[in-house]
Amino acid sequence: MPEAIVFIQPDFSFSDERGYLYQLCRKGWSQVNVSKSVKGVKRGGHYHKQTKEAFFIIEGEILLTLDKDGKTEQITVKTGDFFYFEPFTKHSFEFLADTTMVALYDHGVELSDGTKDIYTE
Repeated sequence: MPEAIVFIQPDFSFSDERGYLYQLCRKGWSQVNVSKSVKGVKRGGHYHKQTKEAFFIIEGEILLTLDKDGKTEQITVKTGDFFYFEPFTKHSFEFLADTTMVALYDHGVELSDGTKDIYTE
């Protein structure tokens, strides 16, 4: 298991014959996005200096490449996985299947001075 990723559990979950509900969080995150990416697409290739970022994979599969402290690690994440990584973790996504996911940010990437907490160098 790569050191740069932390798997977490939803605050609450429920399922029955009608379907399911995942309460990902009640507090602690200030920006929440939902995205869909098609198989074969690559995204990311950046890191945040101030922002902790979490992801919940609603459906799909991703080869995740993480670079932190000079160490590169890869892991495949899939439907139902919920995880985060700390600031200064460069993250790149290669979508192995059509994927829908939720991204949560503890501070958000838009800073109060109008700049964005997104870095590629």
